[in-house]
Order: sequence, then C-alpha cells, then structure tokens
Amino acid sequence: MKNILLSALLIALLSCKSRFNIVDRPIDFNDQRQDLTLEYLSDRYGLEQDSPKITPRMIVLHWTDIPTLEQSFKAFEGATLPNSREGISSAGALNVSSQFMIDRDGTVYRLMPEDVMARHVIGLNHAAIGVENIGSEKMPLTKSQLKANVELIRYLAKKYPIEYLIGHYEYTNFVGHPLWLEKDDSYRTVKVDPGEDFMNAVRKRTKDLNFKPNPPNK
Repeated sequence: MKNILLSALLIALLSCKSRFNIVDRPIDFNDQRQDLTLEYLSDRYGLEQDSPKITPRMIVLHWTDIPTLEQSFKAFEGATLPNSREGISSAGALNVSSQFMIDRDGTVYRLMPEDVMARHVIGLNHAAIGVENIGSEKMPLTKSQLKANVELIRYLAKKYPIEYLIGHYEYTNFVGHPLWLEKDDSYRTVKVDPGEDFMNAVRKRTKDLNFKPNPPNK
C-alpha cells in the first residue's frame, strides 16, 4: 500500500509539473522583418550583425492595452508599423512585437524565437525578452496570468543568463547602464504596464532566482 501511495504521489507531482506549456503561434518573420530588425539594431544601437539573434539578459513584462488575444496578435503580425503608431515611427519602420504573449486564462504563446530581437522596449531590445499580457489599466491582469508569468520566467531563467526582471514602466531606470544602447536621448515614451502591484507579486514569487536589483531611478 505504501508503494502504491508513493507512486500515485509521484504521478501527481509530475502531472502538476507538466501543466506549464508553451503554444507556438509565430508572427510573420519574413525577409522584410529580418532586414528591418537588422536595421534597427544598427541605427538605434550601433550593432552591426548578420542575424537578428540576441543574448537575453533581461525579461520585460508588459500588458498589451488591447483587449483580446486575436487583436493583439494582429497588431504584432505585420513586419512594419501601422500608420497609427506615429509616436514611435521616427525610430524605425520595424513593427512592435514580443517573444511571448499570455492570454487572460494563462495560456502562453510563443510568437517568435526567444533569442531573436523583438521591438518592445526602448534602449534594451538587444538584450531583452518581452512578455506581453492581454490586459490594461481598466482590465487588470489575472491570477492565471500571474501564475503563467512566474512559470515562464523560471523556464527562461534556466535557459539564458537572465540578470534582470523588469516591468515596462521601469525601463528608463537603465538609461546610462551598460545595457542601455539607445542613441537618441529624446526617444522616450511614458509607460505604466504591467502595473506595480503585478510586478510586486511576480517578484515575490521569483525572489529565489536572485535577479539583480534595478538601477536607481534618476
């Protein structure tokens, strides 16, 4: 009986462990998007590369400010910025994107390879993995999303030399840091995502990963 109980417990633990799953749903990364990514790396960061590969050292959490997964995916899918993004179009035609997107129910979608540059955070894209969560200030992120973010962060921290975990609203703390490469001192946007409460909850649950603290806000 004891062996049966131990076997059942082991099966239950393995079952729980395997529940975290990544669904691949790639956006279009065609030749145009690759060329625009290489152009962005060169123009914004002074990095001349033959491929858009990055070495991830940071995870940046976002919310989409778009209410559904389908609308969010559509916003990222094309290679070039839509006309509605005039505020950032001066910094290049490459469309915004992220490596991951997490739906309201906690489903994790991988939109592009984890080690390929996505445009999601000023100054830091060359070293950052972006995680977009379906939500906004009016539609706060869910408990399922919190759990999924924590599991994704743990997965990524095992694969890459991740040093920092930040919310999008914290990106300007890195101005002047060695990771900050944006050339244009006037190119900044004000961000509040994914919310301080959500970041505090994520940090509490990933404290054991011992990420470096953010540089002080100047």
